[in-house]
Amino acid sequence: MLSRLAEALYWFGRYLERAENTARLLDVNYYAIAEAPLAPSGRGIVAEQWAPLLAITDSDASFRQHFERADASSVPAWLTVHPDNPASIRSSLTFARTNARTVRDRISTEMWEAVNRAYLELANGRDEAPEEDALHDYCIAVRDASHLVLGIAHATLPRDLGWYFVRAGQYVERADTIVRMLSVRTRHDFGTDAVAAGLEAHRSMAMLKSTSAYEAYRKRHRRTPTRESIAAFLLLEPDFPRSLRYCLSMLDEVLAQIAAANPGTDREAQRQAGWLAARIAYCPDVGRILDDEEPSLDELLDAIGALSDEIGRTYFLR
Repeated sequence: MLSRLAEALYWFGRYLERAENTARLLDVNYYAIAEAPLAPSGRGIVAEQWAPLLAITDSDASFRQHFERADASSVPAWLTVHPDNPASIRSSLTFARTNARTVRDRISTEMWEAVNRAYLELANGRDEAPEEDALHDYCIAVRDASHLVLGIAHATLPRDLGWYFVRAGQYVERADTIVRMLSVRTRHDFGTDAVAAGLEAHRSMAMLKSTSAYEAYRKRHRRTPTRESIAAFLLLEPDFPRSLRYCLSMLDEVLAQIAAANPGTDREAQRQAGWLAARIAYCPDVGRILDDEEPSLDELLDAIGALSDEIGRTYFLR
């Protein structure tokens, strides 16, 4: 496969996953604030929590160049349609469509129609962010569009190199988002009093819902969610498709398939994926990551970035 086609398919998968992840973050955060419990004074115990979304999406510095305050107006505008945010939902859907058009002969007609429709309905010509009462519907539409496109890909693409590069992009983006989210959310100490405990439980449930993990977590754990149990589930759970362990395991398999189809090609990307997958699979407990930092969340984030760079060096820079 030509390197430019492989690169387009890889980034097609990443951009679709990014649009969906951003939509989940916005939608869950909006409802987490609206449904926050009350303190004895009658005031909400959750102050506006929009700034963490900028850290999770790694766009805080560029956001500050355009807005003075991270609030319910500026952050949704930045993450949905702002023209200067290359990671916004509009940008992600636009880039996904552009890459799909580059490989039009490598994807099915149904795939192209779905991604083109998502672009036209949710990105093209959108200069204004959805109104506050319309944000939920917009985010759900983005989520469903991503599910539709990738579901059609799963049902119609032959299991060849094109399919494997789409999957590689999807799992790299998903793993990166999970680690970024945990890196931001697990560093906040809410305290030990009753109000703080309520706040921690509330934000913990929001974090699970942001990764579509709430129902899966509750099936596995009957007790009240805690920082440690949620981190363990999102990092180490072998069967949940959005956990870090699952993503890295699938990346290892996908890159092995790509390497097998390219004999003589440097296998460093596959080696890095296998090493990362093994470190997580054989991690004895989540405390090794959160407390002992062996590896730390920052190290994991750097390793995922290095893996993405290595995939590009090996297969795209020809």
